[in-house]
Amino acid sequence: MTTPVPATAPKLVATDLDGTLLRGDGTVSGRTAAALTAAEAAGIRLVLVTGRPPRSLGALHDTVGRHFAITANGAAVYAPDGTAVRLSPFPADRLTALVARVRAAAPGVSFAFEYEKDFGHEEAYPAWSYGEAVVELIGAAEELLAQEPARPVLKILAHHPSLPLRDFHLRARAGAGADAETTHSTGLSLVEFSAPGVTKASALTAWSSGLGLGPDDIAAFGDMPNDLPMLRAVGRSYAMANADPEVRRAARFHTASNDEDGVARVLEEFVRLARYRAA
Repeated sequence: MTTPVPATAPKLVATDLDGTLLRGDGTVSGRTAAALTAAEAAGIRLVLVTGRPPRSLGALHDTVGRHFAITANGAAVYAPDGTAVRLSPFPADRLTALVARVRAAAPGVSFAFEYEKDFGHEEAYPAWSYGEAVVELIGAAEELLAQEPARPVLKILAHHPSLPLRDFHLRARAGAGADAETTHSTGLSLVEFSAPGVTKASALTAWSSGLGLGPDDIAAFGDMPNDLPMLRAVGRSYAMANADPEVRRAARFHTASNDEDGVARVLEEFVRLARYRAA
């Protein structure tokens, strides 16, 4: 696939991880690693923007290196040294009612909660979807939520054992209403909720504006619906060849798949332009 050649290099590159920067096996290719290093050496800032929770930061540092990271679909922003820059948890007084409405809209649903360091889930919530937790709390959703405000919730996940993703997502979004941002990112029957107004875009915009950067200074890469707000908020949006159809339609530009170093191909062009401008 031929990637478009921009006129100038962006000042900031924001990239999703799974299905975008990372290969299907969760690793970073040598070409991509070299492109990330070259981009930073050329003066292009990098930020990782992911639906993964804050507790995944250690593994991300091992895989991708230390960069600014926006995690939990925008609910938490971290500096390269792991220091929290910004946390945007749910308002505690809305959570119990939100869970009750989603449960009523999709009977049989099970819930999990991402905190800054810990992870809580109901017994029925599938183990394959959350990996290794720093501290794992198990109990009914209502019992786990009773721990507020000691453990502010950054992200809610909901799983349904039988509903197709599209149907489940529509029901969950209707149940959550204005009390959450509702999205999905795995292709499985798993729906994700963030606090009202909290998206990858909101976190990226707030953080980058603090650096004096505007939308036209930023290029972003993504593949799934949780990337849509971010892609719509930047001047240069790139969808991967393996992206969800809605993401491919929304993005201004397209590049090769994650397994074909799609992000690296564009970064290499950005580096060439940055070096030409500096010469």
